[in-house]
Amino acid sequence: MQKKEVKPKENKEESAKKARKVSSGPIRDKSRTMNKMIAAVGKVLQKKGYTGLTAPNIAKVAGVDKKLVWTYFGGVDNLVEEYINQKDFFRSTANKDLQQLLQNPDKLTKDDINDLLQNQFETLLNDRSLQRIIHWEIGEHNETLRKIADAREELGENLFAKVIPYFEHSSVDIRARLALVISGIYYLSLHAKNNGSNFCGIDINTEEGKAQISNSIQELIFDAYSKVNK
Repeated sequence: MQKKEVKPKENKEESAKKARKVSSGPIRDKSRTMNKMIAAVGKVLQKKGYTGLTAPNIAKVAGVDKKLVWTYFGGVDNLVEEYINQKDFFRSTANKDLQQLLQNPDKLTKDDINDLLQNQFETLLNDRSLQRIIHWEIGEHNETLRKIADAREELGENLFAKVIPYFEHSSVDIRARLALVISGIYYLSLHAKNNGSNFCGIDINTEEGKAQISNSIQELIFDAYSKVNK
């Protein structure tokens, strides 16, 4: 009688590895496809503007079936929201720095505020997609953009909670000062990159002009702190 060949038993570790390989393939593929679709939103936004953010346009750039917009994200609005969340300065680029500042029990210093604003200025000047988002946000009412703006304000309030106490007994309205500085950063960046002309005789598309604005941002913040008698 011919003996049956006995196959060696797999140990538990090998079985687990095989199971992971089988299950992780589709997961990786889905994640990769979703990332392609999110990136495609930015490409469409740059080429066609926010009116071009449709499922067919996004799917075409991503090289996927447009049905996946609903399968993976539940619709165009959710896909666009995911993209904007990843691009929003305070919730992505500066998120790590912000979390560290919020976890620090001390009040925010003039250097902390200045560093955040300088980073925002530099990011806005160089990120075309972010410029488009800001332009879209101030140009028309959109529920997705409103939701993100409200979330940004909520984060801002957490920061103010660590700033306001420093100015409690002074004449400095730090909220108003920061509102003017941040809105100035927004407008000057959009104006320089879309219009290209000078503003108050300053061309921030040049290193000299950019340095003028950067230095003034620091001066305004440091001046505010200097007016407080501590």
